[in-house]
Amino acid sequence: MDGAGTHGADGDGTQARDDSGTPRLVGRKTVLRAALAATAAIPLALTGGPALARTLAASGTAPELTPSCDDGDDPTPEQIEGPYFKPNSPQRTSLLEPGLPGTRLTVTGYVFGRACQPLAGVLLDFWQADDNGAYDNTGFRLRGHQFTDSRGSYALTTIVPGLYPGRTRHLHVKVQAPNRPVLTTQLYFPNEPRNNTDTIFDPRLLMTVRDGSGGREAAFDFVLDVAQGPGPGPTPPGGTWAAGTAYRAGDQVTYGGRGYVCLQPHTAQPGWEPPVVPALWRAG
Repeated sequence: MDGAGTHGADGDGTQARDDSGTPRLVGRKTVLRAALAATAAIPLALTGGPALARTLAASGTAPELTPSCDDGDDPTPEQIEGPYFKPNSPQRTSLLEPGLPGTRLTVTGYVFGRACQPLAGVLLDFWQADDNGAYDNTGFRLRGHQFTDSRGSYALTTIVPGLYPGRTRHLHVKVQAPNRPVLTTQLYFPNEPRNNTDTIFDPRLLMTVRDGSGGREAAFDFVLDVAQGPGPGPTPPGGTWAAGTAYRAGDQVTYGGRGYVCLQPHTAQPGWEPPVVPALWRAG
């Protein structure tokens, strides 16, 4: 997953500057997330930061993150299924039901392949414990599946799962791209005391979580072991923008008969044309 703060580099080495003028690195997936979020229909309040929580581990050091979504990096880690999975869950994006107790939780994010391109039509099957730490093993309470949209995004509305002996808070999920193997894993919450005692807890699977209006908001991006091309970009329809050029903030280019101003230093790549990535270019 893309990092921020102490983790500044993706494979492309794109640079920007923070408020103090000090160079910082802008990851490939960060740019793609910004471009996707510019037209996304789901609420993505957390898209400006990393997909994983940046909390400190008990040792006081930052946990190792899931590798950045970029060419050649590892996919999201697997975890055990556990004893409570049931097939044939209903297709739905909200697991809320009338009278269901608990703190409302929304989880949003994207599913990417190995080349950091979003994957459409990916199955995500979620299941979890209720507010009391119990699973519904007779019906499908707090169980449901959905598919990523054309932008590779998903959105789940549920409740914060309760605790039960031996485990920290977690969500179960199976993720499967069309005609590809299933990734079975779990998602975790930052700053949970039981994270330090749960024997299968993996800090690379921490969500970014914050308090929101009416509940909690979380974000997590999955990276599947799906081979992809580098992402073909359209041939510039005339203009001065060109892939491979190192642009600086304030540089001006034309593309498709329109002028653009560079917002962040970066080296242009196919697929990063000015109309596609508003995080890098402003029409002017």
